[in-house]
Amino acid sequence: MPPLSLHPFPPKLIPTPSLLFNPQSPNLYPQSSHLYYHTPNSTPKRRRFGLQIKSLDAAQVFDYESKLAAQFRSSQTLTIAIIGFGNFGQFLAKTLTRQGHTVLAHSRSDHSAAAAKLGVSFFPDPHDLCEQHPHVILLCTSIISAAAVLSSLPVQRLRRSTLFADVLSVKEFSKALFLNALPPYFDLICTHPMFGPESAKESWNELHFVFEKVRIGEEGSRAERCEKFLSIFEREGCKMVEMSCVEHDKYAAGSQFITHTVGRVLGMLRLESTPINTKGYETLLDLVENTAGDSFDLYYGLFVYNKNALDMLERLDSAFEALKAQLFGRLHDVVRNQLFGNAGKVRPLQEENVNQNGAALVRSSIAGRPLKVHVLDSSGDDNSMLRVGIVGFGNFGQFLAKTIVRQGHKVLAYSRSDYSDVARLLGVSYFSDADDFCEEHPEVIILCTSILSTEKVLMSLPLQRLKRSTLFVDVLSVKEFPRSLFLQRLPPYFDILCTHPMFGPESGKNGWNGLAFVYDRVRIGNEESRVSRCDQFLDIFAQEGCRMVQMSCEEHDKHAAGSQFITHTMGRILEKLGLESTPVNTKGYKTLLNLVENTAGDSFDLYYGLFIFSRMKMILNICCQHHQRMNLHLHLLWRLSTFRTTKTTFAPNFWMSFMITAPDGNQSVKTLLPVCKPLEVGSTTSFI
Repeated sequence: MPPLSLHPFPPKLIPTPSLLFNPQSPNLYPQSSHLYYHTPNSTPKRRRFGLQIKSLDAAQVFDYESKLAAQFRSSQTLTIAIIGFGNFGQFLAKTLTRQGHTVLAHSRSDHSAAAAKLGVSFFPDPHDLCEQHPHVILLCTSIISAAAVLSSLPVQRLRRSTLFADVLSVKEFSKALFLNALPPYFDLICTHPMFGPESAKESWNELHFVFEKVRIGEEGSRAERCEKFLSIFEREGCKMVEMSCVEHDKYAAGSQFITHTVGRVLGMLRLESTPINTKGYETLLDLVENTAGDSFDLYYGLFVYNKNALDMLERLDSAFEALKAQLFGRLHDVVRNQLFGNAGKVRPLQEENVNQNGAALVRSSIAGRPLKVHVLDSSGDDNSMLRVGIVGFGNFGQFLAKTIVRQGHKVLAYSRSDYSDVARLLGVSYFSDADDFCEEHPEVIILCTSILSTEKVLMSLPLQRLKRSTLFVDVLSVKEFPRSLFLQRLPPYFDILCTHPMFGPESGKNGWNGLAFVYDRVRIGNEESRVSRCDQFLDIFAQEGCRMVQMSCEEHDKHAAGSQFITHTMGRILEKLGLESTPVNTKGYKTLLNLVENTAGDSFDLYYGLFIFSRMKMILNICCQHHQRMNLHLHLLWRLSTFRTTKTTFAPNFWMSFMITAPDGNQSVKTLLPVCKPLEVGSTTSFI
């Protein structure tokens, strides 16, 4: 071999024909050591055989890049075993597998088909699952069966550093269960995702995830594994709330338990959607839908295993009784005789008015019938604008005035209280004298008074100073009452339009688009100018995007009894409870808080009017609700009457007391539930 000399370029290694290429390796394995170096000044010998390229850019034994990437991915993922592969277990598994974690599952029921679809390994035998040595055991059972399921696991087959986690809705119970039933070398974390398959079917973003690190080993790997588990939920956008189990249960009694209670009571009423749903009623329907998918075992577990739940149930009872007392305290025989004693005389008077006036009585029982509106040109044609007089310039009158003025109409206002400053700010002409108001000849008069004061206010107006073609409109929450009042008290030459905007200052503060506006053309003259004026008035709401619903007053009140009244009832009951926002609000609880906010601004006169002016429907509804609450209490009591255990079970550490009174008020049952020591295996304990 010629000696090597210094050269600015490195020498090239030239293989001889005796070198063979191994296609299984990038290395060249020589059969002999016939190698020589080639420099620019030397002439290489001619090769008989060249190298054959078997692969290009393939992973090689010395290619650590792919190895490191695989190791990194492996270090960021966990093997998680879900115990209890029902709805909630499958709900969590979808996200876990999507994030790349290995998911195992075990359940008493056969969910192997569902597991296969989700990419989950299903094990019917818990021994086989535990022998896989998962990093995390995630308990997704019901509250009632948690102790039995946990005791059935062969935990001796697990690694002694395994992390146990639960997702139960009560935390003090699960914490005590873990600490008492599991050996001290296991790590423990108690968690509660404050959402479920219904409330989080779109996303987990901004939803609360509550956790307490009950017992985590000191080794860095254990702490790191716990953080990896929590990061699963953090990556999905959950609001991570670290909170003690005691504090969680305190908040949960005031939020989650009351939400499920209200949802189940409303579910028993079998509420249905109506053509004139208010925003509040739609929230109640959503609440029923969200809670209907949960088993009674979940609700029962929230009741039994949270020592604050009974207090909340008793407060709910007290609030309902207080509301009933407030309603019936204002109800007396004289008022009801005045309201309904002459009900039979109303219809003949209606026929007489129609005959005298010759006006077409336009009524429709077709809910949701679209209104054919013509959009007015508001470019400045005064003839297209109306002179609208508002009688009763309180919150709702001012709320309507803002939109009517914005559309270019002339608005006059009259009220017994002085609202002149507010009217000036809104661009409204205010009159403190009813005679002056009527002498301005408004084309439309809107009665925006309370239900209870409507008749008194109407009778105080100097009707003789108005034009005989004036259109009278009301916006009361009940419709049969103002219809009868108008037909009885107004001369036959006045036009009558009964309306109900199914919204108010709170629910309509962001616009009226899509909100229902119900109307009944009770009496409109045949003249084209009168029909056109009525259409112009309805156009005010149609232009704002309202859903225009032509419906008879009778049909309106039938629907309102099942929607509007129950909405206000629940809102007022919850208001008396003094519900407050918590750091762990669920979607359902936020619904209840919004309901309270929407109804709290309404006066009790409005609620009382809804109750008294829709005849016996309201009383039957409120009594029906009382009956359903009684059924719910009896169901809970029956479940408490006998506690049978197959293995040692840890019950909640408190005393429960019940006082149940039958509807006739004569019978009562008092029940005490003494708990908290482990119950013996196979024992049956009766508490009645």
